[in-house]
Amino acid sequence: MLKRSLLIILAFAVQASWFGSRALGQDTLPPTDTLSRYFDPKSGMTVDQAVAYALSHNTEFLAARREVDAARALVKQAALRANPMIEVARKEQLNGPDNQTMVGGTLPLELGGRRPARILVAQRELEMKERLLVDRERLLAAEVKTKFGQALGEMLKLAFTENLLTTTDRGYRLVRARVTEGRTAPLEQNMVLVEVNRIKSVRETEDGKVQIALLELRNLIGMTPEEPLRLRGDLNPAVEPLPSVAVVTQVALNQRPDVQAARVAETLAEAQIEQARSEGRFDASLSTRYELMNSGFPQRGFDDTGALVPINNRMHLLTVGVNVYLPVRNRNQGAVEAAVAEKEAATRRREFAELTVKREIAASFARYEQSMKAAQIYRVGVRDQANANLEVVRQTYELGSKTLLDFIAEQRRFIEVESSFIDSLLETYLARVDIERATASPNLISK
Repeated sequence: MLKRSLLIILAFAVQASWFGSRALGQDTLPPTDTLSRYFDPKSGMTVDQAVAYALSHNTEFLAARREVDAARALVKQAALRANPMIEVARKEQLNGPDNQTMVGGTLPLELGGRRPARILVAQRELEMKERLLVDRERLLAAEVKTKFGQALGEMLKLAFTENLLTTTDRGYRLVRARVTEGRTAPLEQNMVLVEVNRIKSVRETEDGKVQIALLELRNLIGMTPEEPLRLRGDLNPAVEPLPSVAVVTQVALNQRPDVQAARVAETLAEAQIEQARSEGRFDASLSTRYELMNSGFPQRGFDDTGALVPINNRMHLLTVGVNVYLPVRNRNQGAVEAAVAEKEAATRRREFAELTVKREIAASFARYEQSMKAAQIYRVGVRDQANANLEVVRQTYELGSKTLLDFIAEQRRFIEVESSFIDSLLETYLARVDIERATASPNLISK
């Protein structure tokens, strides 16, 4: 019994000092050698810094910005008036003296509201792309915060595992010393050694998960895999209470950029209808032409001075006219019908977008409320009880009523509880990010 007591008192005393005092989700993670490579509570990157970095370096988002620049240039292009056309021609008589030179020009008038309709379509397309860019920013920010939280969750598990490994390894060294002195059976040393190696394996797995999470975060924010990245933050930020679902839903319906883009798509479709109709209306262009004609005959005649000269005629002609486009057969009916159908489709998409907003907000609030309850249950009704159960098993082990295997099994259950508690903290954090994404409100997650 004394041998068992000496083993368990040291192993559990050091272990319980961390389990009992450490509240997961505080401002900092417990310092460990491995974790210091990934987490820096003073100079690490915060979640807001990660979002800002992504908006400046994520190449997909930068490409979307260039698409907006292209749409802005198309508005400028749509406002330009049609170019005039110049025609130059020269005619020569084969084996004769006759020739003709012609210079003409045509100026399209773009009647029927063609130019204003074209400009309006380009402006609506620009406005829609600007709204979609803001929506991409919303989604990118939420995705970065999600990856950031997942990385912190993996770091919490790594820190927990490393501290557990430290305490278990100390217990193993004590048992090994007792075995050497002949005061403890070698079987107990082997049993603790198995547990130490098992926790080492878990530590390596958790370390790999942290590395993968950081690689995914690097890729998302626009870093190369080789660039150094250390984080700081926590999964349990202090935030103000959330407003009601009804209030948030109304704000989201008014401000969410994807809904705004859907509404702009409706106005774009209306502008396209007007453009299609304008293309089928009366139009005209002005034209003018100057001609110089030289013609003659093989006979000769007398000029004003009475001299005999070849007969030649030189004429200057000026022509002014109007070219009229008559929409008699083709009034662009098919294009108008297609634009009307696109308008109806845009209306349906806008209605679906509004319905999706309501569903996403309701689902995100439900997820957050349930995850908060689950985390609170773990915090109050599970972790403390699991810790108490482990203490009871330890005491009964000291008294000889339980075996070392019983204590190890109870310790593993406690480890599972701690891991599940970290998962509940992460789920609460992700639910809060989900609310932020659904409402397009960047202030729901604390800085």
